[in-house]
Amino acid sequence: MANLSNKVIVTVALSGAITNKKMNPNVPEQPEEIAQNALAVYNEGAAVVHIHARDSQAENTSDVNTFKDIKSRIRKDNNPVVIEFSTGGGPNLTQEQRLECLGAGPEMASLNMGSLMRVSGKYKGVPWSNMPEEIEWYVGKMNDLGVKPELEVYDHAMMRDVQNIIDKGLLKPPFYIDLVLGMRYQGAVEATPQMFNQLKDLMPAGTIINCAAVGQGQLPMTTLSILMGGHARVGLEDNVYYGKGDLATNARLAARTVRIIRELGKEPATPAEAREILGLKPL
Repeated sequence: MANLSNKVIVTVALSGAITNKKMNPNVPEQPEEIAQNALAVYNEGAAVVHIHARDSQAENTSDVNTFKDIKSRIRKDNNPVVIEFSTGGGPNLTQEQRLECLGAGPEMASLNMGSLMRVSGKYKGVPWSNMPEEIEWYVGKMNDLGVKPELEVYDHAMMRDVQNIIDKGLLKPPFYIDLVLGMRYQGAVEATPQMFNQLKDLMPAGTIINCAAVGQGQLPMTTLSILMGGHARVGLEDNVYYGKGDLATNARLAARTVRIIRELGKEPATPAEAREILGLKPL
């Protein structure tokens, strides 16, 4: 293995389940827009794209053919980025529907590591169930299909479920954990250095740490993660602004993160290097 210790994986969460064109017209919703954004962020130095799918009315969808369409459009552009689909989906999707995207053959998929309660907005009071046995079921499905789970951790208690699947031998190192901070809508802890460091201290041996933070917390917390030897997730799913009153694009957010990585004396990982770091098969 080459020396990859100085490499930082940049993930771009292109659209998500909540942000939309009313918030920022640059949010990609349809397959061709998503593929165009995936190519733009790759050209800026991103290695991984995290993807949700929308139907023709821009509602969250689990339709496997839509995910297949997105994947084929990305590869049609000769884009080598690591493709990660979301099993979080959206609040309108059932447990079973959230896993349908795995049938489209992503290399990775997100996996939420505990149950959450939505505390504001249209779905206020609607729980998001991720019981221990459900998480084990999700991991089993991913293992069967050769999809690497990205474990999304929103608070300290979720580390119990992380340890559970490790102890049961359901997850093999390197473990890839994404610390999701500042997402009050779904009960995440605050996007502060204190919370990042507390969660970092709870990581099992063999863990690769990524950090996603929402809104104005995105820039400082991803920078902190880079400084602390972790990796960074940015994108319009988590933050629709580049600065105060300045609507972002995914490409601009990716470019800024790559610039910060280089200013800090590190280098952004290529997709091939990201696959090596994460233990994925070559493309």
